[in-house]
Amino acid sequence: MTNFDFSPFYRSTIGFDRMAQLLENAQSVKDVEKSYPPYDIEAVGKDHYRVTIAAAGFAKSDLIVEVRENTLHVSGKKTDERDDAQYLYRGIGQRAFDRQFRIADHVKMENAWLENGLLTMDLVRELPESMKPRTIAIASGAPTEIMSKEKTQLGGDKKAA
Repeated sequence: MTNFDFSPFYRSTIGFDRMAQLLENAQSVKDVEKSYPPYDIEAVGKDHYRVTIAAAGFAKSDLIVEVRENTLHVSGKKTDERDDAQYLYRGIGQRAFDRQFRIADHVKMENAWLENGLLTMDLVRELPESMKPRTIAIASGAPTEIMSKEKTQLGGDKKAA
């Protein structure tokens, strides 16, 4: 696998250091270690996402879903092991797992449910009003003229009598 040098990215951007770190970390992830349990990530709408994890054999009480510090943590641990069972073949994966997904700023967990062995989680991006695109009115005149007109309209430059 080819390694990429992100130093030019650091030199020409401001505030994207976390994204570059995520890209660097993604390069070092070993797929073999992260293959259990299988999962899907889908875009359900423009700002809606769905993560589905195959959690066959796990009950709701065996699963923990947490969102902390822009990371979605999903872990599962079987608690009801039967010691008296005598297996001739054991092919159903029931080993413990801990899966982490990095989520962007302003992405919130909406809900999660377990049905037919699939743990499904809905996430929604909710941008605050201050981050949504807005149109700026263009005024005429020099900035000092505009500022002095606004101050007089607001009553800021009134002379004391």
